[in-house]
Amino acid sequence: MRKGFLTFAAVGLLATGSMAACGDDSGSDQAGGSNDKKPKIGVILPDSKSSARWETADRKYLEEAFKAAGVDSVIQNAQNDKNAFQTIADQMITDGVTVLMIVNLDSGTGKAVLERAKSQGVATIDYDRLTLGGSAQYYVSFDNEAVGKLQGEGLVKCLTDKGVKNPAIAYLNGSPTDNNATLFKNGYDSVLKPKFDSKEYTKAADDSVPDWDNAQAATIFEQQLTKAGGKIDGVLSANDGLGNAAISVLKKNKLNGKVPVTGQDATAEGLQNILAGDQCMTVYKAVKKEADAAAALAIGLAKGEKKDTDQTVKDPEGGRDVPAVLLEPKAIYKENVKDVVDDGYVTKDELCKGAYAKLCADAGIS
Repeated sequence: MRKGFLTFAAVGLLATGSMAACGDDSGSDQAGGSNDKKPKIGVILPDSKSSARWETADRKYLEEAFKAAGVDSVIQNAQNDKNAFQTIADQMITDGVTVLMIVNLDSGTGKAVLERAKSQGVATIDYDRLTLGGSAQYYVSFDNEAVGKLQGEGLVKCLTDKGVKNPAIAYLNGSPTDNNATLFKNGYDSVLKPKFDSKEYTKAADDSVPDWDNAQAATIFEQQLTKAGGKIDGVLSANDGLGNAAISVLKKNKLNGKVPVTGQDATAEGLQNILAGDQCMTVYKAVKKEADAAAALAIGLAKGEKKDTDQTVKDPEGGRDVPAVLLEPKAIYKENVKDVVDDGYVTKDELCKGAYAKLCADAGIS
């Protein structure tokens, strides 16, 4: 899927602009930042419901990076509305952005927006999600199969720690229109499928959650639990929001804390669930590093430079090798929740409210 894994250190070089510039592109691979246009970067975020990160982390870190570089920017959120996504993109292009960075809602919509930008000489970046068949000049994300692998390994660890034999596992996968959800599943399947094949584990359910919608996730999991006669021993939830939805159902059935649940994004809610013993683990993705890497590339494009990432990702639909930056994720369990706080991603005030104050203290968060 990728070539030459980029380390955090290399991303640091990228963020400080010390990567080699390849010079201005022209024609169909427009570098952006033409002499007669003032550099301006537009960013479209996907929603604010599937994960808190988009508004609490990505927006903040991107704004800080653009401001520090003295480059004008505009960041808007499509709120999971494909029509709004296209309208925002059209308006940004009309308003003179020289670089457009998107987190697509699906590859079809994303591809149309990228093509529209390209036709107007606007440089483009896929942020966090690859647009299949798209034309973005860069893709910046995490190693998403590695994220899924950490989730699979985490679920195995938690089941083993609990001494559960022959567990029945339910999958709550991400949105079927999100390529990242496919990559996450590839990752955790690489860990869990051999256990299903050997009959060591049983797969009780395997469902995707449209649009990463947490309310739908609760309904789907309730149906999974009912269909399994209440016999679900572990839940592979693709992110913290879906995990919390499953936990809400487990609580109603007095099963919370007994059934390990995975997550992703290291949200304050997910970390609270871990401290309380209701969630087994999450995957921390250092969003600041992702935002800084994407911002560095966008700022370069806005100034007419196209930088070399020394790494590519194959677009399975378009067959194109997309210049990429892939960052390394980290598994978080109760014993290292403090790492996320120490990194500044979640504050103690956010995490340690009310009943969680003592749990934070017990976890060494002070």
